[in-house]
Amino acid sequence: MNNLTVIDHPLIKAKITQMRDVNTTTKMFGELVDEISGLMCYEITRDLEVEEIEIETPITKTKGYRIKGSDLAIIPILRAGLGMVKGIHQLIPTAKIGHIGLYRDHDTLQPVEYLCKLPNDLEHRNVILVDPMLATGGSAVKAIEILKERGAKSIRLASLVGCPEGVAAVHNTYPDVPIYLAAMDEKLNEKGYIVPGLGDAGDRLFGTK
Repeated sequence: MNNLTVIDHPLIKAKITQMRDVNTTTKMFGELVDEISGLMCYEITRDLEVEEIEIETPITKTKGYRIKGSDLAIIPILRAGLGMVKGIHQLIPTAKIGHIGLYRDHDTLQPVEYLCKLPNDLEHRNVILVDPMLATGGSAVKAIEILKERGAKSIRLASLVGCPEGVAAVHNTYPDVPIYLAAMDEKLNEKGYIVPGLGDAGDRLFGTK
């Protein structure tokens, strides 16, 4: 599928398996989300442009590189998206962090916005939108809509686990937005959960029900 990258790496496969396990503790689950997000960051940022600069090492002057243009922005979809921020931010510490608060109505499965706090200069930033689960795709589509309304021109969506229904929902509405997944699962069930999935990522991250 165009504009979809499923990151096939042994470390990610092993860590995703640990996350799926119902016996994984809240503490371990959060650590795994952090670690997988950091591993995914290398692929998510692979095509960023760099420019050549000159620096001085302790030995001599030499040429090096820096990311071209303004810094990035990491935008988690609350609340579960918060778990993915640290793993990416520790690799890109200059990135600004915004927040989009959405929850899914469990009857209609539609996203409801309750918070939006974003950097003012999104049009000059590469935005990484993060949410652990790409299920129905409704929250991702709504968040992308909000980002585009605020001027974002470069958006990448990163999720740990997705399914064909969620990918199709995003691509049908925003075919220009690349999607990065650590795992592509089989389908959604009648309640809108990914199968086999890993349950409710927010509840498992924060120890709630």
